[in-house]
Amino acid sequence: MPAAVMTTETDPGVGEAAKPVLSNFDPVPALVAELGLPYAGVSAVVKLLGEGATVPFVARYRKEATGGLDEVQIRTIEERHAYVKELEERRAVVLSEIKRQGKLTTELEQKITSVKTKAELEDLYLPYKPKKRTRAIIARERGLEPLADRMWSQPTDSRPDDDAKAFVNTAKEVPDVYAALAGARDICAERIAEHDQVRKLVREAFLKEGKVSAIKNEDFKDKVTKFDMYAAFEEPIANIPSHRYLAIRRGESEGVLRANLTIDETQHLPQIEALAGVKPASPWAPELKKAVADATKRLLLPTIQSDLRVDMKMIADRGAVDVFASNLRELLLAAPYGTKTVLGIDPGQRTGCKCAVVDATGKLLEHDTVYLVQGDAAFERAKKTVVELCRKHGAAAVAIGNGTWSRNRNVRARRTQRGRSHRHLGCERE
Repeated sequence: MPAAVMTTETDPGVGEAAKPVLSNFDPVPALVAELGLPYAGVSAVVKLLGEGATVPFVARYRKEATGGLDEVQIRTIEERHAYVKELEERRAVVLSEIKRQGKLTTELEQKITSVKTKAELEDLYLPYKPKKRTRAIIARERGLEPLADRMWSQPTDSRPDDDAKAFVNTAKEVPDVYAALAGARDICAERIAEHDQVRKLVREAFLKEGKVSAIKNEDFKDKVTKFDMYAAFEEPIANIPSHRYLAIRRGESEGVLRANLTIDETQHLPQIEALAGVKPASPWAPELKKAVADATKRLLLPTIQSDLRVDMKMIADRGAVDVFASNLRELLLAAPYGTKTVLGIDPGQRTGCKCAVVDATGKLLEHDTVYLVQGDAAFERAKKTVVELCRKHGAAAVAIGNGTWSRNRNVRARRTQRGRSHRHLGCERE
């Protein structure tokens, strides 16, 4: 992705850099690579939408600029452009904040500039993100980070209990060895939970093996509700259809259901331990394994579950819209005049009026383009074309679209059809 020149607005807020103002950022190459559409068309769509044009306007009146991209493709470009722009803005904020902290290494910068999703970016930023007061922060305040570093490196020449004795300090609320080791584990648990590869592993585990479960809340356990089919429900995340997940969400919002995303985390603990670098031969390994288990259950599962619920809601919403659009399309494409042969005319001035004849089954029989604003001769040719199309295919009606110049076209169509057997089905809203 091309690099963006960044400037920063004033008033950065608390603990994080302000939202950057990007310049010289070109999202078109990324969109072309992702969507597989022509560069010129994508570039034209981005430019036109940036100037305030709407998707229907671009699809209908700027075909020569977009290379004939349809409305679905243009809408996809609009959505992905917004995502890519937000990702780039967030990337600039993350780089700026980590650089301000003096922790931006070349390797980290390369990782941040190469990620292609917001989730991956936030995983990389998590260790440097300003936090609320956590157990790990409290442990650091009590001076236990050196002990956590020992636990993390797992030396073989020392024992945890012996090293922890040096950190016992009642004035700092570390009364004994157990408390010192617990604080060190909290610090290590936070490091594990913020490891980008660990988060990726757990997220993928949820998507592949996780389940959506739901039960009724106690207040509704003995009551009949419209959500009773989900009273004891469980289904794989990978298989659950959008309408079912949205129903569970509605049940939650109405207080009837309590839903959860679950996985068997014990199956993945060995992989997480490997990513954390657990050395089985070290006396410190049992302590670090405890930190892995704590990080997984207390920190990783709740946060990734929360992120996934948001992602699943967005996917389910999009799926519901797609189903509605499909049903509506079938309804709108149903023959309003019954099973009859019809000539359809799409009005146009500069590009002409597009004519198409379809039979009783909707099959295209013939199409042509006529021009009405290029003089009397052109109008006469157009009239003959329309009459010939109706005669040749036995059109029972002429249907005129409601686009630009449709009213003028309706008047001329009525004049053309006088004395003929087919009906006129014009739509004159402009």
